[in-house]
Amino acid sequence: MRIGELAAAVGVTTRTVRHYHHLGLLPEPERLSNGYRDYTLRHAVVLARIRRLTELGMGLAEVRDVLAEDAGKDLVEVLTELDEDLARQEAAIRERRARLRALLEAEGGLSVEGPVSPELASLFGDLAHVGADSPMAVKDREMLALIDTMTAVEDRERLVDLLRGALGSPEGIARALEAYALLDDLAEADPAEPADPRVAEAAGTLADCMPRELVPRTGIDADNSFMRAFYADLAPAQAEVLRLAMRILTEAEEPS
Repeated sequence: MRIGELAAAVGVTTRTVRHYHHLGLLPEPERLSNGYRDYTLRHAVVLARIRRLTELGMGLAEVRDVLAEDAGKDLVEVLTELDEDLARQEAAIRERRARLRALLEAEGGLSVEGPVSPELASLFGDLAHVGADSPMAVKDREMLALIDTMTAVEDRERLVDLLRGALGSPEGIARALEAYALLDDLAEADPAEPADPRVAEAAGTLADCMPRELVPRTGIDADNSFMRAFYADLAPAQAEVLRLAMRILTEAEEPS
């Protein structure tokens, strides 16, 4: 057989056959006097086996090991490892599909900040009307989406539970809306103006509606890179409100 006939018989391309020659997977036959290679049935058997192994998901380096003299033992080992790897991939795909299904079925649909975890997507859906026209509320949701991505599953569930506790009543929502309005009002505040009374008012209101458990133990005064980036994303007066609010909550937890 010539190379085209061999490739067609096994269902691969002539380029694939030449590639296998180059890698040493498929022995090259002797050339005839006319310069053409003469492939035998043995070449077809080996080529067909390579195709079957690669279709199972084996890499060519693994195929080379299987084709070695002690192929019997290697094949069992390699196929067992491949089966275990495929099982892990299958489980991961099922988990991803479950997450996608939860997002697609969440009440209120996907949020602008999505995709987020099903827990946070559900919370966003329940609170879609809260601060819809507030730039600070938008920033707040973006920050929650970021934290949602950065945290472990158990911490994420705890975060959502805390937020539901804080915003699960008309009074809690009213406090949040008041805090958003005060912060929005400070977006254009003059950072050079000393002791703007609105800063203290906004800080007190924000501290009143923030779950104390959400306050970081360190970094309130921007002494780490994340907090520096967090404050830098806000107007100066808004950043000061956040600092004061977290300081209020931290000091409230300290023993007298």
